[in-house]
Amino acid sequence: MTDTTASDKKVRHVLGLSGGKDSSALAIYMRDRVPEMEYFFCDTGAELPETYEYLNKLEAAVGKPIVRLNTDRDFDHWLEVYQGTLPSPQMRWCTKNLKIKPLEEWVGDDEVISYVAIRADENRLGYVSTKPNITAVFPFREDGIDREGVNRILDEAGTGLPDYYEWRTRSGCYFCFFQRKHEWLGLKDRHPELFDKAVAYEEKVRHQGTAMQGRDYTWSQGESLHELIERREEIQAKHEANLARAAKRIKPNRPLLEVLSDALDADDDEAGCSVCHL
Repeated sequence: MTDTTASDKKVRHVLGLSGGKDSSALAIYMRDRVPEMEYFFCDTGAELPETYEYLNKLEAAVGKPIVRLNTDRDFDHWLEVYQGTLPSPQMRWCTKNLKIKPLEEWVGDDEVISYVAIRADENRLGYVSTKPNITAVFPFREDGIDREGVNRILDEAGTGLPDYYEWRTRSGCYFCFFQRKHEWLGLKDRHPELFDKAVAYEEKVRHQGTAMQGRDYTWSQGESLHELIERREEIQAKHEANLARAAKRIKPNRPLLEVLSDALDADDDEAGCSVCHL
C-alpha cells in the first residue's frame, strides 16, 4: 500500500513505542496491515533496563529496526536548558522536549499518519503533535480492541509483557514524577543504583537553591525521596491493603497486572502522561 498526496508526495506511516504494553501491541497489530510502517522510540536516556530489553524483543516481533530518537539531546541536556528545574505535572517540559519535538523534527514537513495506542475501553485522548502535516489515528479505538485484546495480541506474538510490570504499571523514565509511592519502593528494591541517581538529581536541584523560587522541587509530590523511604512500612501496609481490596473487586481469573494497577491507582491516582505510558 502506498499513500500519496495530491502532489504525489508519499505519506509516511509512523508508530511511536513507549516500552509499554499498548503501543507494543499496536506495533504488532499493525505489522502486516501497514508493511511500510516506521517504528520509533524517543529515548530519554533515563529508561529502565527492562524497557531497552523489551524493545529488542519487539524489533524481532515486527521484523524491523526501531529508530531511536534523542540520541544527542537526552534528559540531562534539557535539565541544563531549564536551569535545573525538575519537570512536574504542572511543568511537563520532558514530554514536550523528549517526546513531541523529536517526532516533529524526525518527520519534518512530510505528510505523516501517526498511529496512537489508545484502547477502545479508555476514555482519554492521546497527547499528540498539533502540526498540520501530522494526522493521528487510533486503530484500537476504531477496531474495538480493549485491554483483553491487547494482552491477547502480546501473548499470541510471544512477546508477553515487559518485566517491569511485575512492580510498575507505567513505562517511562525511572524517575518519572507520575510514579506512585509504592512504585518508588519498587525502584529502590529492583534498581537501587537508579533510585540513588534519582535522589542525586533531587538533592542537586535543592542544593542549587531552586527551592527558593517558591517551590520545593521533589520527584514525588509533597515529599523528598529520603522522606518517602522513611515511610516505607506505612506505604507498604497501605499498598497491601489496597491489593486485597482490588482482588475482591476484580473478577476472578483476571491478570495480576489488573489487580496491581487497581491497587496502585488507590495508592496514588495521579494520571500518567499519555505519551510516555501507552
